[in-house]
Amino acid sequence: QVQLVESGGGSVQPGGSLRLSCAASPYTYRHNCVGWFRQAPGKEREGVAAICTFPSATYYSDSVKGRFTASQDTAKRTAYLQMNRLAPEDTAMYYCASDSREAGFLPSAPLAPVAYNTWGQGTQVTVSS
Repeated sequence: QVQLVESGGGSVQPGGSLRLSCAASPYTYRHNCVGWFRQAPGKEREGVAAICTFPSATYYSDSVKGRFTASQDTAKRTAYLQMNRLAPEDTAMYYCASDSREAGFLPSAPLAPVAYNTWGQGTQVTVSS
């Protein structure tokens, strides 16, 4: 069974940083892109970043561009979301998601939830003073 396991959430003061991890298993699971999403209470799920392996590509929403960085270690089958200069409005449950596309195929809407078919359980990020 394909699984995505997230970690790295927590509480941080405004201006602080966190790094989220998303580990995929089993090792034989193949995907080309990993998306990062967040959902705050009473709000819709928002795509904030995505990273694709081949061709290499990253995508960011305007709300996080310049502050968040998506990366991955393909050998470890793990994707990361480095979040810097966090603000209270970044408080949300964060999810990673993966597709099942073959290498070479990019999603037409990489920050849309419909582009992905496997989801992690979510990790809470809280930014407050």
